[in-house]
Amino acid sequence: MGTYLNPGNSGFEAIRKTSYVDKSGMISLVNQTIGTTHKLTCVSRPRRFGKSFAAQMLCAYYDKTCDSAALFDDLSIARDPQYTEHLNRYDVIYLDMTGVIGETSAGDIVPFVKRNIIRELLEAYPNLKEEEGFISTLVNAVALTGRRFIVIIDEWDAPIREAGCGPQAQRDYLEFLRTLFKNSGATSQIIAAAYMTGILPIKKDGSQSAISDFQEFSVLDPGKYSAFTGFTENEVETLCGIYHMSFDEAKSWYDGYCFDEVHSIYNPYSIMSALQSGKFKSYWKKTSAAEALLTYIDMDEEGLQGEIARLVSGEEIEVDIDGFENDFQTFKGKDDVLTLLIHLGYLAYREEEQGTGMVRIPNKEVRLEFHQILRKGKHRELHRLIRESDLLLEKTIQGDADGVAEAIARIHDSNYAPQFYNNEQALRAVVRYAYITCVDQYAKIEELPSGHGCADIVYLPKWRSALPALLIELKWNKTASGAMAQIRDRNYPAVLEGFGGELILVGVNYHEKTKVHSCVIEKQGGR
Repeated sequence: MGTYLNPGNSGFEAIRKTSYVDKSGMISLVNQTIGTTHKLTCVSRPRRFGKSFAAQMLCAYYDKTCDSAALFDDLSIARDPQYTEHLNRYDVIYLDMTGVIGETSAGDIVPFVKRNIIRELLEAYPNLKEEEGFISTLVNAVALTGRRFIVIIDEWDAPIREAGCGPQAQRDYLEFLRTLFKNSGATSQIIAAAYMTGILPIKKDGSQSAISDFQEFSVLDPGKYSAFTGFTENEVETLCGIYHMSFDEAKSWYDGYCFDEVHSIYNPYSIMSALQSGKFKSYWKKTSAAEALLTYIDMDEEGLQGEIARLVSGEEIEVDIDGFENDFQTFKGKDDVLTLLIHLGYLAYREEEQGTGMVRIPNKEVRLEFHQILRKGKHRELHRLIRESDLLLEKTIQGDADGVAEAIARIHDSNYAPQFYNNEQALRAVVRYAYITCVDQYAKIEELPSGHGCADIVYLPKWRSALPALLIELKWNKTASGAMAQIRDRNYPAVLEGFGGELILVGVNYHEKTKVHSCVIEKQGGR
């Protein structure tokens, strides 16, 4: 058993001793590629989404130096007809690139990998003839053993992500991957199948992938790997039952990543952290990705911070993903930064058409991280928006109508208000920005059918909160009193009769000639 050749099954054995969610069905997908023209697979997903768990599972399954039947016989893979055909039948080359970077200098990454793989091969097979070239030695090993390699690379993109590696080290690393996986004379002789996983898709070389023979399954389009990208809703519901915790709360905190084939995907690390600690909260702050988010937001590419404000207020925005270079340094505009945030897991993506789609903040956990970071950001206008929103909610709950009108006016004057303020829809957009602080404490419903019409905006408190509900009616070039009269005349509060808590009715008007916002507030009910 080695570090880079045949690492054994101890990693997966430790995983099985925990509350393991069966993701062994993924092995079937890799098995189907063995010995085919589609034997190279790259699966990218955000941090804390189980990448290393999957890599260790594959090592335990394929490594011929161990007997892993006891680890897999009770899992779904055991029902696959090819289960025993590939179980512990291969020499496995396993590279954890974050570990490699920690062991050597940037300029020595590729030589370090080559000499350590060759060293372990010679230790395992003393009769192996070592050639001058790395690839030639692997060819000789296959000839000696009669079996091609399974190659598993975890955090494949670590040298691309780490700025300390430098451009030359990154080019050398990509060239190493090309030599291994894009060598028409040797790749088919050496490799039975390869599985790479990381945060980023394969680095682009110009407009094309640097290693074009790989089938790629990114978080933008995970395809048949969708169910293995994170925990599914059924898996989370089962876990919540085991740990006697609320599935509804788990959903509100951690759901939100949706793919064509699977509509709800959860971050495995966050779910298991919450269940094991017994607390639903944000676990993103413990990741290095969280530390990087502020850097990207502060870049303010093409008004990026205004788009972030829209996202935090609960909106979806359009993004063009095609220009992203699949690295952490090359940004040609805000779309590239937004695309990176998708790969980091900070945004959920929904494809509209080839190359474009809509993004949104997926859940409460991630939105809390945006809130925390925006409050620390160096961009004063964005920070001011958050402060003004906090004050607005406070004034609304206090029933301070003049204070509410003044706060909305200040937010209207910020950089994030609509450019053309000329109708009720523009006022609605400003109010959404104004109540941005409500996003995590309230469920926002627009055009809620109630009584004899539709209430413009309703904020309902979440999770048995003691906060009041807010019902907001908007008017343009009329009066705030008229907005309140419409709330009463059309009996909008009727739809909230079962709420049981305090209800605050808010009428807001903006008059184009006077350029003045006005507000009327009434309170109903209470506990």
